[in-house]
Amino acid sequence: MALNLKTLITRTITAAVFVVFLLVGICWNYISFSTLFFLVSIWGLIEFYQLAEKLGAKPYKIVGLFLGILLFLYAVIANSNASIFLPIESIFSILVVFIFSIFILTLFDKNPNPFVNLAYTFTGVLYTVVPFMLLLNITCMDRAFTFNNASNYWYNNYAPYNFHYVLGIILLIWASDVGAYLVGSLIGKHKLFERISPGKTWEGTIGAFILNIGCAFIIANWFPELALKHWIVISILVSVFGTLGDLVESMFKRQAGIKDSGKIMPGHGGILDRFDSLLFVSPFVYAYLSLIK
Repeated sequence: MALNLKTLITRTITAAVFVVFLLVGICWNYISFSTLFFLVSIWGLIEFYQLAEKLGAKPYKIVGLFLGILLFLYAVIANSNASIFLPIESIFSILVVFIFSIFILTLFDKNPNPFVNLAYTFTGVLYTVVPFMLLLNITCMDRAFTFNNASNYWYNNYAPYNFHYVLGIILLIWASDVGAYLVGSLIGKHKLFERISPGKTWEGTIGAFILNIGCAFIIANWFPELALKHWIVISILVSVFGTLGDLVESMFKRQAGIKDSGKIMPGHGGILDRFDSLLFVSPFVYAYLSLIK
């Protein structure tokens, strides 16, 4: 019993610190948001490459990390006021040349399957860096407004920054997790995807779906930049793709034979464990917001 209590305390403290850092990073300003998710994306990429190595691959880690850093910094500059002064097109051209130069590495790779290593290198960047780049784009979607034009928008000296969309997405992900856990624990009987995640049930998934739609009504009142119908659509996207993101990360870990992707957060695993849903939700919500704006 003492061990369980100690574990519970550890998990609670870690979760509290995690939530505080996350909320401060998101709500403070563009720089804090960029810094937070830059660190999250790069650390997540490191965890992904560690998973790949457990699966027998040898990704080009240094090159992949350098590419991830360049891509994220490109997004930071492109969305900020600095884009007025820096030649974004030239930076993008350099990025493209660097990406294609990575293929040359395969010529010097003595591994019998260099293409596998190349694939894991690019997949890691796509899976852990690009989704957070899209989150950055989401915070700066309201460029049509001037600074301090409306009280509902939080602008600062760095970028036309509005954190409401991203915060709303994360709140919906948390609500989905809570709904799935509570309903699944109480009445869950039918397995959702037993081969990948034995603990997930259809009942829990449906419970999360219903709770998320209810939360959309609340979030629409908090963040009225989007109409209720749009928040409902986003809540559905969160429910569907958040679950799929969790399953995909579980598949990676199951194939690698590990329980957690890392140990950066005691009692909660690694970065990929904490952000698996957001990694998958981000591209689909970004695509939807791009269509309606």
